Amino acid sequence: MSSENRFEFTKENIDLYLKEAAKEYRKLIGKKMPAELILIGGASVLINYGFRNATTDIDALILAASAMKDAVSHVRDRFGLPAGWLNADFMKTASYTEKIREFSVYYRTYANVVTIRTVKAEYLIAIKLRSGRQYKSDLSDVLGILAEHEKTGNPITMEQIRKAVADLYGDWNSLSDSSQTFIRNVMMRGRFEKLYEQVAQGEKETKKLMIQFEKDYPDVMKSSNVNGIVMALQKKADKASIIAQLRTRKHGGEL
Repeated sequence: MSSENRFEFTKENIDLYLKEAAKEYRKLIGKKMPAELILIGGASVLINYGFRNATTDIDALILAASAMKDAVSHVRDRFGLPAGWLNADFMKTASYTEKIREFSVYYRTYANVVTIRTVKAEYLIAIKLRSGRQYKSDLSDVLGILAEHEKTGNPITMEQIRKAVADLYGDWNSLSDSSQTFIRNVMMRGRFEKLYEQVAQGEKETKKLMIQFEKDYPDVMKSSNVNGIVMALQKKADKASIIAQLRTRKHGGEL
């Protein structure tokens, strides 16, 4: 797990940096090999909705020649961006599926060679539920999307969400029990905007706990045990007890 990243991408500067990356790519390779970037996660939320202000990196499916790596590096160096500012790490997670490309939507084309696509509405909700991290903005993003669609008179239904999950991941049960319970309760209760504020605050508090835990116990938190650690921290378990439990697990898995 990485520590807090202070650099923030907004809707406005995302467009700037993507445009510059496209220009660099065209300089390197011309127009013979067009590229496609499908924005995922926080970047896709920022592009399509107004409830969120920033994200710390740009997750994307990068469908391009290898010159795109150099283009991204050039933009990083020129603007002082963090390493991995545009990355395809999402493809290593359980939320990734090849179907995302099929259900993505066109956003813009830069330098006549790089097409930008995004994911929105119920398909972005499905991806967020599949991830379901309580220490990121996954669950608050779900509520923010639901709230904005309700405000515009185009509410997203449970049937649409179920279909999106099936379209992307094959089956509703591909979601964790906690994500299934979360979305069922949310859709029954409504009041998405108020719930958004509550959940977003909870995510911030959980993130603070994680940052402090990493400072106290560097190199302990891994992708394989992060969910268990988060649950223990939320229950206000003693940190030394958490470490002891981790050491008793043969594979360092869930608590």
